[in-house]
Amino acid sequence: MTGTAGGHTVRTAPALDIDAILDDPGTRIVVCCGSGGVGKTTTAAALGLRAAERGRRVVVLTVDPARRLAQSMGLTELDNTPRLVAGTRGTGELHAMMLDMKRTFDEIIEAHADPERARQILTNPFYQSLSSSFSGTQEYMAMEKLGQLRRADEWDLIVVDTPPSRSALDFLDAPERLGRFLDGRLIRVLMAPARAGGRSAFKLLNAGFGFLAGALTKVLGAQVLKDIQTFVSALDAVFGGFRQRAEQTYRLLQAPGTAFLVVAAPERDAMREASYFVERLAEERMPLAGLVVNRVHRSPAAALSAARSAAAAEDLEARGEHELTAAVLRLHAGRMQLAAREHREQEHFISAHPTVPIAQVPAMPEDVHDLAGLREIGALMAA
Repeated sequence: MTGTAGGHTVRTAPALDIDAILDDPGTRIVVCCGSGGVGKTTTAAALGLRAAERGRRVVVLTVDPARRLAQSMGLTELDNTPRLVAGTRGTGELHAMMLDMKRTFDEIIEAHADPERARQILTNPFYQSLSSSFSGTQEYMAMEKLGQLRRADEWDLIVVDTPPSRSALDFLDAPERLGRFLDGRLIRVLMAPARAGGRSAFKLLNAGFGFLAGALTKVLGAQVLKDIQTFVSALDAVFGGFRQRAEQTYRLLQAPGTAFLVVAAPERDAMREASYFVERLAEERMPLAGLVVNRVHRSPAAALSAARSAAAAEDLEARGEHELTAAVLRLHAGRMQLAAREHREQEHFISAHPTVPIAQVPAMPEDVHDLAGLREIGALMAA
């Protein structure tokens, strides 16, 4: 949409109707994604609280390592189990949890292996390293946990707070990354002896694996190689369903019951990241609901432009009069200049993505640290 102001064409975006998304019983998953430091965790918590207070049973899942979510909800800690948040209003319920990547991995092992096999895997040094630090494990485990929550069918709405920066969309690549890992040449070689079994396994190990094993032993050491082989031998039996479940969750994210909200601040880098998210979601055919722009600076005295404020301040300073008034005018001029820069950054986004609905949240005088603050953020988003 376009309009005019001062003889100039001004682009405006469609308004994002937050309450329509939260109230729709068909909406079962809301995914908040965006770069770091834009208030994404607070946005997710505020959405969860607002949905709960409008009558829905909600769980907020955060994979952000920051502890702000627990603090704002009055919880001493968050872990891999949904915790009921006390102090909400209305008939709904709000639960919150923080992804424990290692614990989620362990739960999968325990669920898909017999007790002895599970013990062998859980105590395997290679598994312990993989489950804690392997590239992409956090994103894959986020997919697993989201799938678990959705399959449990205990929640009207699941709100997901994704990791910061561009890794926020890495969970979309989790199934393919896992497939590349499981289908990798080295993994297939390491798995071959266990798959063959009996004397053929011994022959294969000696004939096809001996040279590689010798080279790896020199690099890694005999015990490390043994740990890797022990772990890899269980891949078929225990991890066969990983890829299938990840792909099911991926399709779930593409389904009409999911809504992606891109969260940004009205700054150049954050708005560029927002454009990247919007374009990537479109490529993946993910249902984008809109953009939430946090910390937007406004002023009730917007009619007094930055130039007029600065000129008035200079006049008072030149006359040596009303120092406090001149300082306030200077402050107002700076605020109006900041608001103008933020407006230009948003206009750039709107020019590139004119159909993406936008909700703006004004900058708050202090950080949000309790339910009252989250409630206010939710009301501002829906205003």
